[in-house]
Amino acid sequence: MPAPFLQRNLMRHTDIIVALGIVGIVVMMIVPLHPSLLDILLVFNITCSLIILLVTMYNKEPLDFSVFPSLLLVMTLYRLALNISSTRLILLHAYAGEVINQFGEFVVGGNAFVGFIIFLILVIIQFIVITKGAERVAEVAARFTLDAMPGKQMSIDADLNAGLITEDEARERRSKIQREADFYGAMDGATKFVKGDAIASIVITLINILGGMAVGLLQQKMGSIGEVAQRYTLLTVGDGLVSQIPALLLSTSTGIIVTRAASEENLGIDITEQVFSQPKVLAIASSVLIFFGLVPGLPKGPFISLGLVMGFLAYSLYKTETALDREIIQSVEQEEAGEMRKPENVYSLLQIDPIELEMGYGLIPLVDTEQGGDLLERVIMIRRQCALELGIVIPPIRIRDNMQLSPNNYVLKLRGVPLAQGEIMLNQYLAMGGEGELSGIPTKEPAFGLPAKWIGASLREQAEMFGYTVVDPPSVLATHITEFLKNNAADILSRQDVKSLLDNLKKEYPAVVEEVVPNLLSLAEIHKVLSNLLQERVPIRDLVSIMEALGDWAPLTKDPELLTEYVRQKLARQIAQLYKDEEGKLYCFTVEPQIEKLIGESAQTNEQGTYLVIEPSIAQAIVKELTALLEKRSFMGKQFVILVSPVIRRYFRKLIERVLPGVPVISYNEIPPQIEIESVGMVKLSAS
Repeated sequence: MPAPFLQRNLMRHTDIIVALGIVGIVVMMIVPLHPSLLDILLVFNITCSLIILLVTMYNKEPLDFSVFPSLLLVMTLYRLALNISSTRLILLHAYAGEVINQFGEFVVGGNAFVGFIIFLILVIIQFIVITKGAERVAEVAARFTLDAMPGKQMSIDADLNAGLITEDEARERRSKIQREADFYGAMDGATKFVKGDAIASIVITLINILGGMAVGLLQQKMGSIGEVAQRYTLLTVGDGLVSQIPALLLSTSTGIIVTRAASEENLGIDITEQVFSQPKVLAIASSVLIFFGLVPGLPKGPFISLGLVMGFLAYSLYKTETALDREIIQSVEQEEAGEMRKPENVYSLLQIDPIELEMGYGLIPLVDTEQGGDLLERVIMIRRQCALELGIVIPPIRIRDNMQLSPNNYVLKLRGVPLAQGEIMLNQYLAMGGEGELSGIPTKEPAFGLPAKWIGASLREQAEMFGYTVVDPPSVLATHITEFLKNNAADILSRQDVKSLLDNLKKEYPAVVEEVVPNLLSLAEIHKVLSNLLQERVPIRDLVSIMEALGDWAPLTKDPELLTEYVRQKLARQIAQLYKDEEGKLYCFTVEPQIEKLIGESAQTNEQGTYLVIEPSIAQAIVKELTALLEKRSFMGKQFVILVSPVIRRYFRKLIERVLPGVPVISYNEIPPQIEIESVGMVKLSAS
């Protein structure tokens, strides 16, 4: 029990332990250390460096060891603190503990000159080969990682938009990209610590030798200059070797971690699988080595023995691959047989994508980024535009090719039902409106049904001179998708979407949401109100005002249609903003009192809701009169609305929505006082 308890307490307070350790490193530079304690700290330095090297080898990705840049700085500072402590002991007592002494005596055989040469070789290897290369790799990796960030972000958005990943997966990928950029940027700076440490090691070594000789000759009177040089050179070289071995390990760790790319396993497994995975390569190497062994004048033993080893490895790998291939074939056959016997799982077939875009194979270049297609990026912008204009989050649009469609045709589906379609001619332009004869392929603009022509690129300037609006194929499709989403926003908004919107609103305005849901209205009733607003393209982005209006009127009525009218009055400023012109003026058609009275008396209510009971001839006459007024005023180029009393607004809207779905109907209560109104006509029943 005591051991696990102690371990849990240590893990709980690791932040304090690390903080005290870093402070202790700084204290080591000031406070003299006993040689025995220095021995322990030097061995601890080697141990930590070895552990760091092994961790970098066994990690699959650099981000698995994201603390490495900071750890590299701490270890470099720790090693420099040990250098200062050992230098103090060498100069004061000509003795710095058994570790340094044994490295000076045993490792280099007591020969100071040989030890100094070995030390210089280690420093050169670390400074010129490993550190210089790691520094360059880290610099290039940081630069390319930052340059690649926009492309990676766009790729994530494209996958999210195509429905290949979820919002959470996209958020996680974006976070990983940001962490990679931060990591490689930090590594670019951290490699400078290793470079500076190598330079400091050379300077400290020279100081130890020259300073030690001066102290030994002038202060301690140790004897001849040869004896002094031998003693202090051995201690200095021993100290340099003890410090350079951990430094070399850390430099190697730095090089490994910045050169790991496209790794799927740890370094050992990757090397084994990628270097020794081709029996033919090993067989060829074996043949070459044996050939060299048979050449007269060359040593036969090393070449022939290694050639036989390579040959044995090649034969073993070949036998292993053959056995694995047999096992794979057998397992595949067994799985196929098992699949044939299993009952089919049909639940996966029940999934329906909310929004789909199916395209003929001729339109694939619009999606393929390698061919310059930017449709995925446009769809991302369309979803953002809908969020800003309507206040709803459009689900990802599934884009797929359909070989059953004509090459240039496409279909837009809502929950599996085709609701819109169109035809696009690649490498041509769509010309709409304008005056003058223009040769081309007659067609209709798919979003609004306007007469148009497909023209070649050579006629684009001529069409623009004639006053035509010329649009490229991606823009035609993007416009159609936008209008499709706006026209069907009420059906796209699901109950789960409403729940998500309310949950998001509750984070900032909990009182507004809790007052209404579930005390006054159910989620289904709120969903109906929001759908009614979107049906007439009224944005629901100001969800706070909508919920406040529902909180005001829900105690009096639960009728979603009537609640929608109260919400519209609350959103009067937003509604007027949709239809007023640049001068702040609202152009409208009014309805004569006789029609308003007739519609009001024709409204009937039952348990299924409110509906309009009116003679077909009268309804047809009203719609015909309104259509004639719209055609007569079309030369003005303005957005017109129908202005009626609040009592009949929703009934009049139901009366005309099938024939004139794009004509807004608003009530007097939905017009703010500061908006100027100009009547351009009146709908009269007598005119029919």
